[in-house]
Amino acid sequence: MTLEENEKYNNRLSELCREYRLHNGFNNQDYLTYGVKRGLRNPDGTGVMAGLTNICNVHGFMIADGERVPDHGKLTYRGIDVSDIVNACVEENRFGFEETAWLLLFGTLPTPQRLESFKDTLGHFRELPQNFAEDMILKIPSKDIMNKLARSVLALYSFDPNPDDTSLENIMRQSIQLIASLPTIMTYAYQVKRRAFDRQSMFFHPVDLSLSTSESILRALRPDMKFTDSEAKLLDLCMILHAEHGGGNNSTFSTRVLSSSGTDTYSAIAGAIGSLKGPRHGGANLRVRHMMDELKEKVKDWKDEDEIYDFLASVIRKENGDGSGLIYGFGHAIYTLSDPRAVMLRKTAQKIAEEKNMTEEFALYKTVEKLTPSVMKEVKGSAKVICANVDFYSGFVYDMLGIPGDMFTPLFAVSRIAGWCAHRIEEVTYGGRIIRPAYRSMVSSKTYTPLSER
Repeated sequence: MTLEENEKYNNRLSELCREYRLHNGFNNQDYLTYGVKRGLRNPDGTGVMAGLTNICNVHGFMIADGERVPDHGKLTYRGIDVSDIVNACVEENRFGFEETAWLLLFGTLPTPQRLESFKDTLGHFRELPQNFAEDMILKIPSKDIMNKLARSVLALYSFDPNPDDTSLENIMRQSIQLIASLPTIMTYAYQVKRRAFDRQSMFFHPVDLSLSTSESILRALRPDMKFTDSEAKLLDLCMILHAEHGGGNNSTFSTRVLSSSGTDTYSAIAGAIGSLKGPRHGGANLRVRHMMDELKEKVKDWKDEDEIYDFLASVIRKENGDGSGLIYGFGHAIYTLSDPRAVMLRKTAQKIAEEKNMTEEFALYKTVEKLTPSVMKEVKGSAKVICANVDFYSGFVYDMLGIPGDMFTPLFAVSRIAGWCAHRIEEVTYGGRIIRPAYRSMVSSKTYTPLSER
């Protein structure tokens, strides 16, 4: 279209938006009047009970005399404390994401023989279907890798000889194949994005089926395919901690809502990816990095707590930061005194920071973690107990691993797909009813006016 045509249609769109705003909207009091639980949250901030699950439990507070009492956070997968899984992998110097995926899918810890067989199966499915990369990724690049992940997952439907079968056997097959292949799709999408939008070289390495998931990712991202064992195990730790977080988080609930309709696995998982792409859900770790980059630029002395305090206060007052007034990486819907994932990441990150000569930056993160609760209380007047969440340290860890910012949320997705698939299987197998909450209509009766009389 010509510039004049563009301007004409843009003006029409502006008029349509004005028309919408004129005739739509709600009074906030109406939500209280009719007891509408916005965001499916109760008045005390807890989530509305929407189902049952055996997969995960997220503990962050206790209830005493009807009041929330802050408590240290605890995250359990199938009843097992995630810190026990992480500690076992560290002590035995081995990778744990594959074991975690097995635990989430099947509900038990695998024997050594079953774990090796499962790893071999994941390795086998790591490669994409013939011509898939060329036709679905190379020819249709996207500047947003999450968008490419969702589109590619939907495209896999066409490569599946039995895509719509919702039997346990078929969904389990599809789930294992998706857990294995999504990291490959992610790294391919990143390479194509580099060439098409960043004007940089792209490189595709042959898939090494013998590697763990985290090793495969680092190998695919680096031109020389080289990485250290400690780097791969740090990424593996991040993947374990991101693999699952209960049925109520937005992307997992999306998986269950879509699955309850009887749709296929690819549609359900693509929907979950679309949810995680939303900046209110999956992109907080990148926002933490942007905030910290600004802090490092404007705070001259990283050891001066008063100067750091003043910067954080200015973020809350919307004088710095992105104008939202939020200090990213702090606060959580459930966790109060501590987020166990952040605690484990901070502990492990310290070792890598020493190896990468990034101890000063790591100390700065710890200082921000120390000061933020008091800044929130004194500047914002908030009495809410808050702690650093997993997003505060995960971006720093990815930075130490040399992982680019536009990979942060996709890495979240290739980790969380293990939990999504576990919840899909549980919903399809035991849910039994389509999820359909109610919305109260606020429309009054109106008389239809013939077109000639308007």
